[in-house]
Parts: sequence; C-alpha cells; structure tokens
Amino acid sequence: MLAGDNAIVIGLAARNLPKKSQKKAILWGTAGAVIIRVIATLLIVYLLKIPFLLAVGGVVLVWIAYKLLVQEESHEHVEAGSNLWSAIRTIVIADAAMGLDNVIAVAGAASGGSSSDHSTLLVILGLLISIPIVVWGSTIFVNLIKRFPWIIYIGSAILAYTAAKMITHEKKFEELFDNDATNWTFIIVIVIAVMALGIWSNAAKNRKNEARKLNSPNTP
Repeated sequence: MLAGDNAIVIGLAARNLPKKSQKKAILWGTAGAVIIRVIATLLIVYLLKIPFLLAVGGVVLVWIAYKLLVQEESHEHVEAGSNLWSAIRTIVIADAAMGLDNVIAVAGAASGGSSSDHSTLLVILGLLISIPIVVWGSTIFVNLIKRFPWIIYIGSAILAYTAAKMITHEKKFEELFDNDATNWTFIIVIVIAVMALGIWSNAAKNRKNEARKLNSPNTP
C-alpha cells in the first residue's frame, strides 16, 4: 500500500521525458529512493528524536505536489540529460520526504517482539520486495497520464493528502490535531489549496501561452 504513493510521484516526475529516459528515471529514481529508505530505517530511532522532522517533510511534499501539478508540458528547449537528472532528483527528494512517514509504519510493523537484527532484516526485505510494485506501478501511471491527462490532478491530490497526513502525525502537533474533526479539516484544506493553486497556475500559464501565440509575428 505504501508503495502506491511512491509510484505516483515517480510517474508524475517522469511523465514528460522521452520513452527511453522514462525507464532510466524510474529505475535510478527507485534505486536512490530505496537506498535512502534503508538508511532512514536503520536510523529511525535517531530520526524520531529530531523535532518537527515529519512536519518539515510534509511541507516539502506539499511543494512537490504543487510543482508536479504545474510542471511544463514541453521541454524541447532543455537537454534530455538535464531532464532525466531533474526527474531523478525530484523522485529522490519526494521519496525522502514521504519515506519518513512510511519508514515509521514499516519499522513498527516489523518490530513486534522481534530482536533488533531480525526487525532490520524484515524491514530491508520488505522494502526490496516493494521495488517491483513501485517500478511497475509508476510505469503504468506514466502510460495512464498520456491517455488521461486529468489523472495528474488525482496524483497530485494523493501526494497533497500524504503530505498533510505527515504534518498531522508530527509528535509536536499532537495537541493541535487531537481530534478527528481538526485532523480531517486540515487535510482537506491542504488538498483543496494545492489543487486550486495548481488549477489557477495552469490556467494563467495557458492564457499567457495563448497571448504569446497571438502576438507572435508568425501567427497568420
């Protein structure tokens, strides 16, 4: 289940790349994300002591959800190499942010009465097993986006939801989000805000492009 949002962010980040570059972005992005996830899992005891870390990760993911929503549809003016590394960078940063929440869940699932070494082995095996799900899922998501571009908004909404949930799970905010009403109100507001801002930005960008076409000397 946790691999689902990872597949979405990879699919969104790689959607504008050429076909061969998409596969590279998915594979390298997934590899980098898994390495960071394993390291974070091994350091989870220490990471949990850092105040506001989960909230900061949530804020980063809100920004990424918005940026992926308003990403340029065309990159002919940029070299393929820079596109590829830009996509990989987005995948790794987004996964690092999302991974904080996911690692806590995975580590908790693996620690039921097991020894520390055994728990670590279970976590790493679980992460490795999830790799095919992420790669396969993100490939499907890229293909779906090409057929149904509106899916981008659904993917971005899911990332915004994940980001808001991370913020509400922050230990330092326990008193602030101590009931379901406050919790869900905050999550809904964040998702709607990201969607509304993304729709507004894309509409403004389309108006600007149309105006540029009308003012172009090559326009008949």
